[in-house]
Amino acid sequence: MVLGALIGAIWPQTAPWMSTLADLFIRLIAMFVGIIIFCSVVHGIATVREARRVGRVAIKALIYFEVVTTFALIIGLAMINLLGPGRRMHVDLGTGSDAALAPYMHTASEISASGFLMSLVPRTAFSAFTDGNALQVVFLSVLFAFGLLALGKRGDPLIALMEITKETVFKIIGYIMWLAPIGAMGAIAFTVGKFGVGTSLGALVAEFYLTCILFVILILWPIAQWNGIDLWALIRYIRTELLIVFGTSSSESVFPQLVEKLTALGCDESIVGLILPTGYAFNHDGTCLYFAAVSIFLAQATGVDLSLTQQLGLLGILLVTSKGGAGVAGSAIVVLVSTLAATGVIPVAAVALILGVHRLLSSAFVAVNILGNALATIVIGQWEGAFDRKLLVAGLAEVNSMTAARSAISKR
Repeated sequence: MVLGALIGAIWPQTAPWMSTLADLFIRLIAMFVGIIIFCSVVHGIATVREARRVGRVAIKALIYFEVVTTFALIIGLAMINLLGPGRRMHVDLGTGSDAALAPYMHTASEISASGFLMSLVPRTAFSAFTDGNALQVVFLSVLFAFGLLALGKRGDPLIALMEITKETVFKIIGYIMWLAPIGAMGAIAFTVGKFGVGTSLGALVAEFYLTCILFVILILWPIAQWNGIDLWALIRYIRTELLIVFGTSSSESVFPQLVEKLTALGCDESIVGLILPTGYAFNHDGTCLYFAAVSIFLAQATGVDLSLTQQLGLLGILLVTSKGGAGVAGSAIVVLVSTLAATGVIPVAAVALILGVHRLLSSAFVAVNILGNALATIVIGQWEGAFDRKLLVAGLAEVNSMTAARSAISKR
C-alpha cells in the first residue's frame, strides 16, 4: 500500500493501469465467492440436519443487524452535526454538472421494495452465480439444502462432494492470496494517482475516520465484551483481511478468507455460511455511518438547514433504503442518491461533491463492515450454541501471545 501511494504520487498517469491490477485481484477472488457460499450453506445445513435452525438464525441475524445499523446511523448523525465539516463550504451547485451522477441516478430509480423482493430469487439456478448476487446464492443454497435433507442417506455422496469442492476452492484461494499485495498496491496507486494526496474535502474524510473509530469503541467493543469476546484480539486475528479491504475498498476480496478463519475459530459451518453472506447484504455498519455523515455534510455544504425532525426522518428513510440496495453492486452512492431523492430536501446534484473522496471514505467503511460482520457471526453463533468456545478462546489467545512475542523481540 505504501509503494502504491508512492507510485500514484510520482506517476499519476499510471492510475488506469494500476486500477487494472486491483480489479484483476478482486475478480479472481470474487469468481469463487458464490461457490463457497453454496457449498458452506448446503454442507452445513445438510450435515446438521436441522431445518428449523435456518429460520431461527435468520430472524436473530436480521434483528441484530437492524439494531446495530440503527446505532451506526445515530452515531454518524451525531458526529457530523457536532463537527460540521461542511458548514463553511457554501457550494453553488449552479456551476456543476450532473453528468457524473447520471449512472447512479438511473440505478437509484430502479430501487424499490418490490424490486428488492424480486431480486432475492434468481432468474435461473445458474444466474445467481453468474450475476454475483450473494443473496440469491444464499436463497438457492437453502432450498437445495432442504431438498438434500429430504433425500436422507441417499444424499450423503453429494454432501461429501460439497465438502471436497469447498476444500479445493480454499486451496485455490490460498494461491491467489499471494497476489493480495499487488492488488492493494494497484488500488492505492489508482486512488492517489487519480485524486491526489491532498483534498479540499479533507475535513469530511478526517471526521468520517474518527466516526468509524468511535463506532468500533462505543458499539462493537461493548457487544464483544458482553459476549466474552476480545475485540482487539479479533481485529488482530483478521488484520490481513482488514488491510486488504482498506486497500482495495472491496469486501468481496476477503470473503473466502473470513469463512475459513471464522470456521477455524470454532464457529459452526452452517452459521458462517448463513450469517456472513447475509451480513454482507444487510449488516452495513460502516456504510450506514457513511450515509449519515455524507447526507448531513452535503446539507451543510449547500446551505440546507435541517431540523432535528428532518434529520430523524432522514434516519428512518436510511434504515429502509440501506436495505433496499442490498442486491446492487457498489450500492453506497446509488443508495445515497435514492435517499436524497426520497427526502426532497437535500439537492441530489450535491452528491457530485463527494465523488472525488468516495474511494477514501469507502476504504474506511468497508473495513468497519468486515469487522462488524465477523463479530456478528461469532455472537450469533454463540447465541445458537453453535460455537466451540474453547477454540475461540485458544485462537484469540494465540494471537495475543504472538503479538506479545513480537513486541518483546522489537524491544530487544
